Amino acid sequence: MTDYERFGDYQPSERSTFGTAITFLCIGLGVGSLVALLVAPQSGRKTRNMLRRRYEDAFDAVSEKAENLRDRAGEWRDRGSEFADSAREWAENTKEKVRPLGKAFKK
Repeated sequence: MTDYERFGDYQPSERSTFGTAITFLCIGLGVGSLVALLVAPQSGRKTRNMLRRRYEDAFDAVSEKAENLRDRAGEWRDRGSEFADSAREWAENTKEKVRPLGKAFKK
């Protein structure tokens, strides 16, 4: 006898779990806020200043990385342009060299 036959058909609950999830979310937010206030090592003003400085540092770091990426993208664009130009020249030179062979094969 299989487990399914032994226990019968599965009957889902009729109750919605959305209300329960919202309740636990609110409880978790409240408990987290309370713990954060109780264990905060600094005053509110110092904490706000620290958060502001960290935000500015993070913003500066991201700006610097974005600038570096922009510079690298410009370099890659230039290198790609140079490659395309050299490939175009090579194709034109090859076309001129192959043209007489094509005429010879057509005869």
